[in-house]
Amino acid sequence: QVQLVESGGGLVQAGGSLRLSCATSGRTFSTYIMGWFRQAPGKEREFVAAISWNGGTTDYSDSVKGRFTISRDALKNTVYLQMNSLKPEDTAIYYCAAVYSTHWQHRQNSHEWPYWGQGTQVTVSS
Repeated sequence: QVQLVESGGGLVQAGGSLRLSCATSGRTFSTYIMGWFRQAPGKEREFVAAISWNGGTTDYSDSVKGRFTISRDALKNTVYLQMNSLKPEDTAIYYCAAVYSTHWQHRQNSHEWPYWGQGTQVTVSS
C-alpha cells in the first residue's frame, strides 16, 4: 500500500505557474509508476502526466505537453508537477496517482491506477 498526499494548488492568473507536490509513504517509492490526473466540474477525470519508476520515461497529454513537467525525487519520496503558462481550461482538481510496477506502459485510463490522493484545487483566472 502507498499513501499519497497532494499540495501546492491555489489560484493563479492565466500565464502564471504553480508546482504541485505529491508526498508518498508506505511501500518503496521506487517501485511505483506515478501520475497526475485532473477533473474539472462536470467532466471525467483525465490523464495529465506520468513518470516511470526511475524517472527515465515520462508521458504527457497533448493538452499539457510543452507546458507541464513531471518529475520525482527519490530521496524525498515525492513527485512534482510543474505547471507553466497556465490557462483557464487547466482549472480542475488535480490528483496524484500510483501504480505498483517497474514495467513502463502507457496508462492514461484512470481505472488503471489503483492508488489516489485526495486532490488539490487549481484555479486559473482569465
